[in-house]
Amino acid sequence: MQLKPFLLDMWLDNYEHDIEFNLAASTGPTWTVNALLNLAGEEERQRFLNHELVYGRVAGADGLREAIAEMHGVSAECVQIVTGASEALVVLMWLAAEPGANVILPRPGFATFSALPESLGIETRFYGIRKENNFSIDVEEIKKLADARTKLVLLNSPHHPTGATVSDAEMESLHEFTSGRGIQLVNDEVYHPIYHGRETKSASRLPHATVIHDFSKAFSLPGVRTGWMIEHDRKRRERYWNARAYFSVSNNTAGEMLAEIAMRKRDIVLQRTQEVASRNLERLDGFMAEHREIVNWIRPRGGMTAFPWLVHSENARPFCQAAAERGILLAPGDCFEVPSHFRLGFAASGEEFPRALDRLGEFVKSWPAKMVNGVTV
Repeated sequence: MQLKPFLLDMWLDNYEHDIEFNLAASTGPTWTVNALLNLAGEEERQRFLNHELVYGRVAGADGLREAIAEMHGVSAECVQIVTGASEALVVLMWLAAEPGANVILPRPGFATFSALPESLGIETRFYGIRKENNFSIDVEEIKKLADARTKLVLLNSPHHPTGATVSDAEMESLHEFTSGRGIQLVNDEVYHPIYHGRETKSASRLPHATVIHDFSKAFSLPGVRTGWMIEHDRKRRERYWNARAYFSVSNNTAGEMLAEIAMRKRDIVLQRTQEVASRNLERLDGFMAEHREIVNWIRPRGGMTAFPWLVHSENARPFCQAAAERGILLAPGDCFEVPSHFRLGFAASGEEFPRALDRLGEFVKSWPAKMVNGVTV
């Protein structure tokens, strides 16, 4: 088994600890443990400080599952807790790994989407998230990729890194198609419900769909390392439970307690993310209009990342490297197999975002005079 290099994390690990303005981050405004405990009150604080550090349940803590179920409008038995959305992907791809199997994935997409099935010997088939189509999916393209050996179709809405969304009608069309053919439909919706315009519903409303979610993105609590799956099918849930018993056994119980507080106070937590993301996206609107001769974009409809591209270059890595030297971190598009683009996160930097954009603007203005297609002129 061989995993390909994780280019995105290699890039971030090399730069993000010594950078002034991190615009490569895909999360939102940060929380402290103290601030989160204050949402719950003193009784919950004491329970957290005095809880025993023992194994948790494989399915996850009952209170956390009940709170997540309430958010999705499902029963608690439909909720399987995992160690972030990453473990959910491991479970799904591991269970899909049968001889001759294939999976259908978005491109661009998070590196884990393709790296896991490829390492397990599963054939990967890709549908495009293309700027020529405003980063919208083509439902018919996805349907044409499927055959009798297709194990699952993976959607990601809101999409990372483009911020595109799949409409409710598109999701329902694919749900009808996949369920009629015994193909598992999975939606990674870690950025739900952060939207900028048209909102869409969680796929958890669909009886044959599987949802992946976690506390890292929309909730902006990556440090709790807690995620979940919504699954209506009992037999699938039993297989997830068994796989998790082998992979990680249970979550960090302290993390689950903090996650439950965040879920029960989700109106406050998600509102903070939405407000910061919306405010900074408006600022980014002005920035992109001012610098449209150098960089172009399609405005994200959800989440906290945009995926602009360089107008006069097919390789954004030299641009991102030069920006890092100015103290501004962006993520080059080759980390997502689209070299001309770069990922720009607009929520994690919070109140520092205007200063970050000012610095980035100074850099962008100097770029044509310094480099063309990565070559000094």
